[in-house]
Amino acid sequence: MQLQEGEQALLAYFSSNRSAQEAVLALKKAGFRTAQLDRVGRFGVRFNDQYNNPVANQANTITGLTLYSADVNPQVKTDTRALLGADPSVSGMGLHDYGVAGSESFLVTVVVPENRAGEAKKIIEEHGGKL
Repeated sequence: MQLQEGEQALLAYFSSNRSAQEAVLALKKAGFRTAQLDRVGRFGVRFNDQYNNPVANQANTITGLTLYSADVNPQVKTDTRALLGADPSVSGMGLHDYGVAGSESFLVTVVVPENRAGEAKKIIEEHGGKL
């Protein structure tokens, strides 16, 4: 993404996905067209392409549930899956917020005109975000 003259990008960190989603919706409602939510993680894996619900007996792997890695092909990447499965966060016995980026692993990026940066900052802070 390339910013136009007179624009700036604000990066805000949230501790919960729900707060971050609400902030994105509020930013868009206020007229900021470019506002997006991303998760900051240690392993560079992306969210599952598949529905992964253990209650409905649809969990493919334990790492898919905890590290969002169900999209790693188990036949090709068995070494990767074994290493991910050995991570302390997978066992449920890991330290509090182990591996979470500063306990705030949800990133909201919003592009704003320079004259409206204060307005966007206020919306972000009202939803619990930190710039």
